Amino acid sequence: MSIRRKAYFLAFAGAMLAGAAPASAQFFLNPPKFASGPVSGSEPGIMLPLPGATPEEQRAALLWNLRSGLNVAALQCQFEPTLLTLSNYNAMLNNHRDELAASFETLTEYFQRTAKTKKEAQTLLDQYGTKTYQGFSVVGAQRTFCSMASDVGQDAIWAPRGALTNVAINRMRELRGSLVYTREPIAYNPWLPPGQGRLPVPNLDDRCWDKKGQWRKRCNPDD
Repeated sequence: MSIRRKAYFLAFAGAMLAGAAPASAQFFLNPPKFASGPVSGSEPGIMLPLPGATPEEQRAALLWNLRSGLNVAALQCQFEPTLLTLSNYNAMLNNHRDELAASFETLTEYFQRTAKTKKEAQTLLDQYGTKTYQGFSVVGAQRTFCSMASDVGQDAIWAPRGALTNVAINRMRELRGSLVYTREPIAYNPWLPPGQGRLPVPNLDDRCWDKKGQWRKRCNPDD
């Protein structure tokens, strides 16, 4: 590749990166946005329904869903170590063990209260846990989920002890939203007019360059 062609390539690459938002693994130049805002746990799609649950039981289940999601991320996202999903999860367990234990106890009491027998209660609790884990297993949306789980995990480990439930309330909507496959928006460049997010790429084929290294104008960027 000639010096002139290298210059074209480097200039294009620099323009593409100019608008990039910082991220741990930098999966996206323009990260997708997900709906945010606090939840109670009763909203559709946030977690499995718990008929007749009290607000305290809903919060306990919401926290247990957060723990389950970050646990799945700790296992599924190790392909990118800079996301720190495994270390974040372990730190969360250590920093918030009492609150997590209390939430599991409350969730257990819900099934004991609503089931006919203790055996049925244990079965329903086990099924609830299995389905919750399965609900966080993704393939197509792995990058968006892992990126979001990394961000949520940071909030979890920095939350004061006794306040991890607040992280679940404030971040679960985003964590759930990241499970849906989302294509990256067209590369963002602040100098392009609105709606024109695509940068022209010069054709680097030999046929588009003369012997002096000059680009032939008849070669369109997309040829």
